[in-house]
Amino acid sequence: MAADSETATAVKNRLRVLRAEREWSQADLADRLGVSRQTVNFIETGRYDPSLPLAFKVARLFRQAIEDIFDPE
Repeated sequence: MAADSETATAVKNRLRVLRAEREWSQADLADRLGVSRQTVNFIETGRYDPSLPLAFKVARLFRQAIEDIFDPE
């Protein structure tokens, strides 16, 4: 079971698509979430998994369930 925790992968997400649908830049989304543009970029590219509070904030902003935005596969 320890091997599973060592092979953790980044969470896939629909953040880029949701942002593009609203014609928001990464900076626009960052301002709405209270994070840096780099944080938005890192989440979109899978280099950073958001904290649970940030994931809830994203879900509320887009009025969707967290699991509709973030997929741990």
